[in-house]
Amino acid sequence: MSKGAISQFIEKYYLHFNSAALVDAAKDYEKQLQGGSKMLVSLAGAMSTAELGKIFAEMIRKDKVHIISCTGANLEEDVMNLVAHSHYKRVPNYRDLTPKEEWDLMESGLNRVTDTCIPEEEAFRRIQHHIVKIWKDAEAKGERYFPHEFLYKLLLSGALEEHYEIDLKDSWMYAAAEKNLPIVVPGWEDSTLGNIFASYVLKGELKASTMKSGIEYMTFLADWYTDNSKEGIGFFQIGGGIAGDFPICVVPMLYQDLERTDTPFWSYFCQISDSTTSYGSYSGAVPNEKITWGKLDIDTPKHIIESDATIVAPLIFAYLLDM
Repeated sequence: MSKGAISQFIEKYYLHFNSAALVDAAKDYEKQLQGGSKMLVSLAGAMSTAELGKIFAEMIRKDKVHIISCTGANLEEDVMNLVAHSHYKRVPNYRDLTPKEEWDLMESGLNRVTDTCIPEEEAFRRIQHHIVKIWKDAEAKGERYFPHEFLYKLLLSGALEEHYEIDLKDSWMYAAAEKNLPIVVPGWEDSTLGNIFASYVLKGELKASTMKSGIEYMTFLADWYTDNSKEGIGFFQIGGGIAGDFPICVVPMLYQDLERTDTPFWSYFCQISDSTTSYGSYSGAVPNEKITWGKLDIDTPKHIIESDATIVAPLIFAYLLDM
């Protein structure tokens, strides 16, 4: 298939420095897929709030993503955007806000993420009742699920349909739910829905064990990696933090701790990050450091793009989608 206008523009003008790194990373991602390798994409920060779903959902539909690792915030914020988009508020002058103006936003139920305010009341009023019922129904049946599986159940149930405020094709979570795409969500407790679940545990209305744990996510990932790594699995990391740190460790865990010395290394690595290399900084560490931890091989294609992921990721995805 011939490349589209965006891809041709990138190849013609992105020739040096970070722009060239973007092209190299995109082309090697494409080679991985052409060679039969699968790809893990990790989502840090607030990529769902940045509406990455508009293009990431298409990546999922076109089978260019095979497993996702994301924060609990990214997991829920895509659904929140789906049902409360019109209530979001953009604050382009966010750098000029005084502490009093920030307080006023909080009092208005607007939680600010850089230049975008999430409408807490509207978003969670439309989600909480339904998700709590799903949690309690599962517990009553003695069933246990992962955080993303509960949200898949919610989306596929149709309970939120009356509240949809964006085109459903722009929700990456709905695209993932339709495919039952595997997701790992390390540190899910550090999210609003995680906090809500914990509050029900504290009130004695739910058991903590109804929600599968981080250790179970790691063992699930270990089994998935073992079953799918014959042709290679690449690692495309957007941002830093636990969304990337958690899944990349599955390889040394399998190799070193389980002594499965035939476990292949990650077959591709790319990180988009504006974190600088500094003392003790993992998010800013150059990819070669991961060789010493048994995550990447000497010959693994390695890329680091030091830029804003909200700019870089859509361009790479557009290239992969022949846009």
